[in-house]
Amino acid sequence: MEKEIIVKEIVKALELFSDKIRDEMQEMGSQLRAEMQEMGNQLRTEMQEMGSQLRTEMQEMGSQLRTEISAVGSKLEAKIDELKQETNEQFKQLNEKIDHLRDELSDTQETVDLLSSKTLQHERKLRLLSKQS
Repeated sequence: MEKEIIVKEIVKALELFSDKIRDEMQEMGSQLRAEMQEMGNQLRTEMQEMGSQLRTEMQEMGSQLRTEISAVGSKLEAKIDELKQETNEQFKQLNEKIDHLRDELSDTQETVDLLSSKTLQHERKLRLLSKQS
């Protein structure tokens, strides 16, 4: 009988111990789930912060790019305006030269006409003189 009582006590002790172990395992499982959930929340928060920071940086970069592109566009427009002015000035100078050449050509043509007229007059006189002789 004593053996039975000892065995019963041992079984009872084992049952209590197993209940305690089961409770501790459940508690550890709950703690583990809580910690994992907390870590998941922290990761989500960090990812959201990183996403927000990335969006902000991308917006800043976009703004900087727009500013730089605008500056380059302004420089190009200024250079184009400068080239237009230079071209207009060169056309103006060319037109002045052409006008001057036209004036010279007109003067030359008048001189040629006058000389031609004088030459004809002299030839007539020479013919008349030749007929008289």
